[in-house]
Amino acid sequence: MDIEPALKSAMNIDGALGAALVDYDSGMALGTLGGGRHLDLEVAAAGNTEVVRAKVRTMAALGITDDIEDILITSGQQYHLIRMLPAARTSTLFMYLALDRSRANLALARHELRQIEKALSI
Repeated sequence: MDIEPALKSAMNIDGALGAALVDYDSGMALGTLGGGRHLDLEVAAAGNTEVVRAKVRTMAALGITDDIEDILITSGQQYHLIRMLPAARTSTLFMYLALDRSRANLALARHELRQIEKALSI
């Protein structure tokens, strides 16, 4: 599955507000879908890049060699899910998905994002 179909699949997850595939080395989005006036996916890509970089640095400082699967940020109205891609071990990619908390099932969203990740080829 290419980037565009992967983003479309992510947007089919219940409660999806926006999705992006991001290179955390550069902070640039390779593709985005959704978003809008209240969710600028380019800003989200850059901001979440800093979150990922901080977590990678922290794990290295702690000597933790395990891989990061997900980073979850919750607010009163939304879930922000960052899914590290397996290729991130050699490149630096993550999938970002913003969800409306009132409509989303977090466990199911994580499961579906894993399935998208497995089918994604870049």
